[in-house]
Amino acid sequence: MRSRASVADLFRQQVFHGIATQAVWLLSCIAGLAHCPPSHADEPRRPSNVVIILADDLGYGDLGCYGNTRYKTPHLDQMARDGARLTGFYAPVPFCAPTRASLMTGRYPPRCGLTQNPVPKEDLGGAKNADELGLPVAETTLADVFHKAGYATACFGKWHLGHQPQFRPLKRGFDEYLGVLYSNDMHPVELMDGDKVAEYPIDQNTLTRKLTDRALKFLDANKDRPFLLYLPHAMPHKPLAASDDFRGKSGAGLYGDAVQELDWGVGQVLAKLKTLKLEDRTLVVFASDNGAWYGGSSGGLRGMKGTSWEGGLRVPLIARLPGKISPGHTSAEPAVMPDLFATACAFAGLKVPDGRTIDGKDLMPLLTAKEKAGPHEFVFSTRGNQVATVRSGKWKLHVLAPGGKQKAFRPDDPWTDPRGPDGKRIIAPKEQAHPSQYPGVQTGVAPKAGLLFDLDADPAEQTDVAAANLEVVNRFQEAAKHFEELKR
Repeated sequence: MRSRASVADLFRQQVFHGIATQAVWLLSCIAGLAHCPPSHADEPRRPSNVVIILADDLGYGDLGCYGNTRYKTPHLDQMARDGARLTGFYAPVPFCAPTRASLMTGRYPPRCGLTQNPVPKEDLGGAKNADELGLPVAETTLADVFHKAGYATACFGKWHLGHQPQFRPLKRGFDEYLGVLYSNDMHPVELMDGDKVAEYPIDQNTLTRKLTDRALKFLDANKDRPFLLYLPHAMPHKPLAASDDFRGKSGAGLYGDAVQELDWGVGQVLAKLKTLKLEDRTLVVFASDNGAWYGGSSGGLRGMKGTSWEGGLRVPLIARLPGKISPGHTSAEPAVMPDLFATACAFAGLKVPDGRTIDGKDLMPLLTAKEKAGPHEFVFSTRGNQVATVRSGKWKLHVLAPGGKQKAFRPDDPWTDPRGPDGKRIIAPKEQAHPSQYPGVQTGVAPKAGLLFDLDADPAEQTDVAAANLEVVNRFQEAAKHFEELKR
């Protein structure tokens, strides 16, 4: 029988031998790996980038890929051929600021707390407290989420989420800002670089090019780190303007010139991503904040900006991501602006904020054709804190009256825009669109609350079918009531 000391010595020898054997094996494995190329599974996951380009007042029918034959949009048309196009994408309201708030927060306007347009006190119109309005500071923005995750973040263009210091882009998660803090027809129209006035009055003919150039510089400077680029262009919101390279060149008037330059700007961003070899990991999304104003096209839909007819709410959406989004894919499933927040976060692998209702849903399964059905049972539009419309499947219910008929203008009728170019505070071409250039369909049943339309059969909302579909009406009204009762 061995002594306890000898047993302990034997145990120590066996342990040492085992460790030595494993060490030799590990060193041989390392040496072997040095002669073998790494598999893709061994490579670190490259960070994803997001670019969101938002047009201002671009109509559903203003692009070639949405049926327009007058305005030239070759770059956006190619983007649609290379990616996906949604034909049932909606703004949650038919005007600027609340839609932008929903994009930045993933929440419908009544939930994120901005339901009206901020308007500077030097301007005319707007709500009583419009100069003090802004996206509440308690809201978490898309830029906040990406900045916290170490992304470079930039916004170049129209902000319109509050012009008071606490609401400005550099306080809402963005590292850089260049643009106009509200609409380009609100006084004073100042070009801001960060929090400083860079140009006043601004020559709006140069605006699209300046925003595009700054975006290209941002991409160059951040090619080796992940980034979020938000590019909310000012065009084709009035006053329309275009640089010398595009003015008078489209053959479709000043509106066509402005749209063509906007399209050029998108092409420049896409070309830069290709040059920097960032295409395959950069999700690029293009949309508009609401329907068309005078001079634009609602694409055969009824109404225009400012109304809750389809022409005021339905907007283009194009998304591109080579290798993930199938070229030429189209979906008619309903989706809405807050979805861009959720989609961007999901694509980048970032968690959406806790402790609040996030209305947006990830659209990547729809954009990549992995799912045929859309992510929403109901899509809403709102007016103030109320639901204005409910959309589900082929049905659309107008909970509130969609807005009356606009005055019918003839081309020779006099009309003066109080916010038009004056050569002093607003510098842009004089030949602006006229109200006779109404963008949408003006016929159909008289507007009133409770209208129901079958959009598959009647996309221009001509015939009310509520009386024959009371079950649908009741179900949609219950959905609207539930939405309004849901806590923020």
